[in-house]
Amino acid sequence: MTRSLTILGATGSIGASTLDLIRREREAWRVEALTAHCSAAQLAELAREFDAKLAVVGDESCLPELREALAGSGIEAAGGAAALCDAAARPIDLTVAAIVGCAGLGPVMQAIERGGTIALANKEALVSAGEVMIAAVAEHGATLLPTDSEHNAIFQCLSGSRIEDVARITLTASGGPFREWDMSAIEAATPEQAVAHPNWSMGAKISVDSATMMNKGLEYIEAHHLFPVGLDRLAIVVHPQSVIHSMVEYRDRSTLAQLGPSDMRVPIASCLAWPARMETPLAPLDLAAMGELTFFAPDEERFPATRIAREAIQAGGAAPAVLNAANEIAVAAFLAGQIAFTRIAAVVEETLQTSNLPPRPQNLDEVLAVDRAGRRQAQTIVETGPRV
Repeated sequence: MTRSLTILGATGSIGASTLDLIRREREAWRVEALTAHCSAAQLAELAREFDAKLAVVGDESCLPELREALAGSGIEAAGGAAALCDAAARPIDLTVAAIVGCAGLGPVMQAIERGGTIALANKEALVSAGEVMIAAVAEHGATLLPTDSEHNAIFQCLSGSRIEDVARITLTASGGPFREWDMSAIEAATPEQAVAHPNWSMGAKISVDSATMMNKGLEYIEAHHLFPVGLDRLAIVVHPQSVIHSMVEYRDRSTLAQLGPSDMRVPIASCLAWPARMETPLAPLDLAAMGELTFFAPDEERFPATRIAREAIQAGGAAPAVLNAANEIAVAAFLAGQIAFTRIAAVVEETLQTSNLPPRPQNLDEVLAVDRAGRRQAQTIVETGPRV
């Protein structure tokens, strides 16, 4: 039976991995809409290949190029934030939500309010608007399928079990490219070094988040919303081989772990085929060839991001949204050469400490207002503070 889907963020790494799997089972899928921030030529090429009905660029200035690239194809072209939301609102079987950052909040909420099934790869959506989003999922009968490798692993380990029986959920972290570096080397780290992840092929922003360990802090907040076991039952462990993607320990002290290659096509395939399974082109896991799997406690002296994220979700209210906004500003500043690597976490923490946090956001508009305020404050700190 043919299923329909929309991919929000089709030209990024998650979108590319999703389309690779769709390409291998082309007859099983009908592509409704594909979106990108810009990348008009690439988006048009994908829209033509997959016979999409609609292609959307979030940056409206890229729309003329998209229209020209799609001329004669019969594929509708649109641009701007409202067009992204309209694409997400179209009735289809599955929405893959892979837009990076808070730009994905509006489209994800549109898909939720339609009562659809969403493969959620936009971690910022749950970090910034977790309470609002989970409430909307319940209200509209939507289904969230976590696409991050860690949360998808937890989702698989929980299958058929009661959340009340969970004693602990452990997120695994690779430790990033600087895991064995001393502080002096970390302070001098360059953007090129930070984006060179040892295990995963990802975009620049998420690669930097992995290097600072903020990625794991954001995932800790996500897990709190997706799997309501309480903050005291969530843990993080560094696992450099990235073979075990997360673990669930039950109250009888049995622990289930999900293992797989370091390739996002594994969790994406889990979401595409759910509740069944599908083939992927990946080689089988060869544990004997790996030799050993190792584990370490996080070092929050060298990598304070996990502590900062944990304190933000413990504070609750608007703090996680401010954390996410400040992190996006700080990472962008680092990639642009404006601040040193170690200033990323410092800018986030200072933003949280100096922001006049409003009451708990009640809807998406209030979340976005918090996000804008957090960005302004973080930008001021970047511009007026030291480089290191």
